[in-house]
Amino acid sequence: MFKPINPVNGTPTSSLAAASSSPVEGRRVIVTGSFLSILKDARFKLGLGDKIRTLIWWIKAFSWFILAVLLFLIFIKWGMPVIVRKVIFPLLSWEATTFGRPLLAIILVASLAFFPVFLIPSGPSMWLAGMIFGYGWGFAIIMVGTTIGMILPYLIGLLFRERIHKWLKKWPQIAAMIRLAGEGSWWHQFKVVALFRISPFPYTIFNYAVVVTHMRFQPYLCGSVTGMVPEAFLYIYSGRLMRTLADAQFKNRHLTPVEIAYNAAAFTGTIIAIVGFGVYAKKKLNELKNEEMADERLQISSSEVEEKGKLPHDLPNSSIQFNNY
Repeated sequence: MFKPINPVNGTPTSSLAAASSSPVEGRRVIVTGSFLSILKDARFKLGLGDKIRTLIWWIKAFSWFILAVLLFLIFIKWGMPVIVRKVIFPLLSWEATTFGRPLLAIILVASLAFFPVFLIPSGPSMWLAGMIFGYGWGFAIIMVGTTIGMILPYLIGLLFRERIHKWLKKWPQIAAMIRLAGEGSWWHQFKVVALFRISPFPYTIFNYAVVVTHMRFQPYLCGSVTGMVPEAFLYIYSGRLMRTLADAQFKNRHLTPVEIAYNAAAFTGTIIAIVGFGVYAKKKLNELKNEEMADERLQISSSEVEEKGKLPHDLPNSSIQFNNY
C-alpha cells in the first residue's frame, strides 16, 4: 500500500501528522488550563479588591462620623454660647421688638427673592425662617421666596443672553456641565435641574447661565422647586437647633442627656445628608456628562463610517480622474 512520503525527512505524512498532532494538542490543553487558572486568579483578586475598597469606605465613613460628633460637642461646649450671646439672642430680641410676624415674613420672602439676583447667598434668611417660624410657615416662606429668586434671574438672563454666552466661553468646563441641563426631553431637563440644585454647583450662577441652553421654563421651574426641598428642610432644622440652644442658654434650662444625644445624632445626620446629596448629585451629573460624550463619539464614528462608505460621486466636491494611455 502506497503511503505519501514527506520530501524533507522521508517520513510518511500520516505518521508525521500523528507525531505532530499529539504535542500540539498537549500544548493546547496546557495553555487553556493556564489561561483558566489566570482568569480565576484575576477574578479572585478583583473580588478581593472590591471588598477591600468597601471596607476602606466604611472605615472612612465611620471616622468622619466620629469626627463630626466630636466637632459638634466641641461647638456646643465652647462655640455655641458665643454665637448665641453675640448674634442669635440679640437678633431674636430685635425681631421681637421691631417687627411683627407678618412683616418679618414679607422681609424674609423679599430677601430670598432678590438676594440671588445680586448673587448674594440666601442661607442666613433660610436660617432665620426656620429659627423664627419653624417647619410649617418657615418651609412656606423659604419655598415662596426661593421660587421667586429662581424665576427673576432666569428672566433677567434672557435679556443678556449673548453676554452670558460670551462669558461662558471663558469657562468651558462650567459651560459643558450647564449644557447638560438644556438637552433631552422634559423629564431629562427636570432631572438635571433638580440634581444641579442638590449638588454643590452654585445655583445663583446656574440661574443666569441656563438661559444659553435649550432649557424650557417649565422643567426649569419644576426641577428647581423639587431640588430645593431637601435644602429647605436642612436649613430649617439647623435654624431650630440654634433656637433650642439659645433658649437653653438664656432661659437657664439645661438640656437633658437624651436631648443632647438626639441633637448630636440629628446634627450628624444632617451633615451626612448634605454630603451624601452632594456626592450623589455630582456622581449623577458626571454620569450624564460621560453618556453625552459617548453619544457624541458614537455619532462622529458613525458619520465617518458613512463618509467612507460613500461612492466617489456621492462625496462633496469629488472628481474622478482617468488616465489616458
